[in-house]
Amino acid sequence: MIIQGKCHTFGNDIDTDVIIPARYLNTSDPQELARHCMEDLDPGFAGRVQQGDIIAAGKNFGCGSSREHAPLAIKAAGVRAVIAASFARIFYRNAINIGLPIFESAAAAAGIQAGDEVKIDAEQGVIVNLTRGESYEVTPLPPFIQEIIAAGGLMPWVARKVNRDV
Repeated sequence: MIIQGKCHTFGNDIDTDVIIPARYLNTSDPQELARHCMEDLDPGFAGRVQQGDIIAAGKNFGCGSSREHAPLAIKAAGVRAVIAASFARIFYRNAINIGLPIFESAAAAAGIQAGDEVKIDAEQGVIVNLTRGESYEVTPLPPFIQEIIAAGGLMPWVARKVNRDV
């Protein structure tokens, strides 16, 4: 899986209440959530993000409450992947469950700047900052995680597995 896009950058400790403010949790409609993604931290984010873009952030991305709304809002906004120095474990699992690829690399997170064009090779475990000519190693996504992401998330992946085994 190759992912390429323009980066939007954020700092450390980006919590789920910043990713999608609690006042919007009365809906689970992905497009409605996307309209409010990051709005308290960066009010113009939802208007600037393009389909296929990437987020790069510091440590502890997705900390806070365990709601699936946060990775869902990011994915629905058009973000194709998130790179961070580290992730909150529940956010990490929720992202995989909804089919949002995430990559942990402190070096990449520190080296990527807003607007940089980045290419991620999920199978080889390489992140290339095309703008700056820098490469970073990252742990490749295991094949079963790549299958879950390719299926669009855990539930579609399970449905395919069940239907194949019937």
